[in-house]
Amino acid sequence: MKKTISTGRGSTAKTHAAPKDMDEYLAGVPEPARSTLNKIRAVIRSAVPPEATEAISYGIPTFRYKGALLAFAAFSKHCSLFPMSLSVIEAFKNDLKSTQTSKGTIRFPVDKPLSAALIKKLVKARIAQNERRESEKKNQRKKNEGKKKRT
Repeated sequence: MKKTISTGRGSTAKTHAAPKDMDEYLAGVPEPARSTLNKIRAVIRSAVPPEATEAISYGIPTFRYKGALLAFAAFSKHCSLFPMSLSVIEAFKNDLKSTQTSKGTIRFPVDKPLSAALIKKLVKARIAQNERRESEKKNQRKKNEGKKKRT
């Protein structure tokens, strides 16, 4: 069996083979980060449409709805929420003042999850973005089909 060498920089659940699903990922996360991520998962689940799915993408838990929606992960000294949208982080920068943010990441202590209200706002904003993007794609396809029929 091939062993993976951990560099100490990756997700805490990434020290072995990539997890197959969110439950397996979370089972490999030590406490208190596991409880924190389980709370975040529950809040996200409560805010996404029933058609949303859970997946592992790039080795971390990801929610999908009309494309990637949000992801989260545990690291040795913090947890992260990945809204997959710089504009969403910018839109909520006042709500995120007490957290460390970067281009596509919101970091917070392993034992202090983001508030449920803030997570729900982020989820709703991402849902709106994905729905808008899908609608724009459909409109573009219709335009392209109309052009083909005319020629």
